[in-house]
Amino acid sequence: MTQIISIQNIANYVGEEVMIQGWLYASTGKGKLQFLQVRDGTGIVQAVLFKPNLPEALFDAAKHLPQESALIIRGTVKQNERAPGVPSGYEIDTASLQVVHVSEEYPITPKEHGVEFLLENRHLWIRSRKQWALLRIRATVMRALREWLDKHGFLEMTTPILTPAAGEGTSTLFEVDYFGDKIYLAQTGQLYNEANIYAFGKVYCFGPTFRAEKSKTRRHMTEFWMLEPEIAFCDLDGLMEIEEQLISYVVERCLDERANELQILERDISLLQKIVSPFPRISYDEAVERINKIREETTDVELKKLLEVTWGQDFGSPHESELTKQFDCPIFVYGFPSAAKAFYMEPWPNRPEICKSVDMLAPEGYGEIIGGSERISDLNLLLKRIHEEKLPEEAFKWYLDLRRYGSVVHSGFGLGVERTVAWIAGIHHVRETTPFPRTLGRVYP
Repeated sequence: MTQIISIQNIANYVGEEVMIQGWLYASTGKGKLQFLQVRDGTGIVQAVLFKPNLPEALFDAAKHLPQESALIIRGTVKQNERAPGVPSGYEIDTASLQVVHVSEEYPITPKEHGVEFLLENRHLWIRSRKQWALLRIRATVMRALREWLDKHGFLEMTTPILTPAAGEGTSTLFEVDYFGDKIYLAQTGQLYNEANIYAFGKVYCFGPTFRAEKSKTRRHMTEFWMLEPEIAFCDLDGLMEIEEQLISYVVERCLDERANELQILERDISLLQKIVSPFPRISYDEAVERINKIREETTDVELKKLLEVTWGQDFGSPHESELTKQFDCPIFVYGFPSAAKAFYMEPWPNRPEICKSVDMLAPEGYGEIIGGSERISDLNLLLKRIHEEKLPEEAFKWYLDLRRYGSVVHSGFGLGVERTVAWIAGIHHVRETTPFPRTLGRVYP
């Protein structure tokens, strides 16, 4: 019986008869030869149909098959350096062709389509070559994140999607009616993971988070996936070491496993090969000085305006982009003003106006991919910050309890999957880094 194989493994079957199950991606032909590019979800291979080897009716039908028709092809694998595909250099000398389903006329054609049309047809757009490559890179990023953490003693925990209180700013909450009570979609799983560390030491949660930000930038979505590790007995320096080792590992895995996909996206991998820990660390104070210097030296009037910054502000996309262009690898910016960060971040010793926070900014202008901090471990200080932020103390009663029973120095961070994938893949907008993006005004399909 002929073996059914995945196209990604085709190099292992040269000279053997195999069967592939997939969909027609493109076709060309002339005279007695017909070339069908077939994809199966793992790759694309060229099937060569030679007229004398097939029933005449079937060969003629193959010439008129619409894109995305479902096929089963049996034939012998051959090497051919000129054969297109993913991986390239292999083709199938077709012995038989079974048409499982003849597709209707496919709405996405090689011509240019607008972004709105493509997003409206996202359920079909993900079949295209570049979107396929991008989402496979996403899968590798997510798996590599888990691999590194699992190998280093972290335990994966699940945290609630429905929460009674804000974890970040209260202005970006999605409100939900919960049997008559007002609750919210989770902005973060961090607070719950702070409880988990007192049972398990090192933990992480990995899932969707929700921010009701009315933003249309290339870096924002209302629903995105976030990895959130939390570590007991860990200070800010220890946190940065974990972050840089994790990111270095993820990039290494993508270079090793997704070379074909990165090539499809025309990614300059020489830039990714420079991503090796340790990463540069600069203070918020220094970052402000650097941004102001860039602003002074630029002759671009519009950029000069965008780079306006005064001490105390959090950085926006233009600030992060210009700052990261000065480095070949991700950088840490630490010690942000307390007023610009969340209530639970530990104040800097002898400088209460700043906190033990850190952002990792990706190079090439991609900006923040990780935000983290050392957490407040003192009960009274945390209670004071909750009152200063005018947050409901009752909703945080359980969170305050963590500082009553065995409180220790601890730290954690949140990594945005979509932003990380966009950087590694070299994609401009995060909306293409998830199968079905949720952005301001878009919840279909």
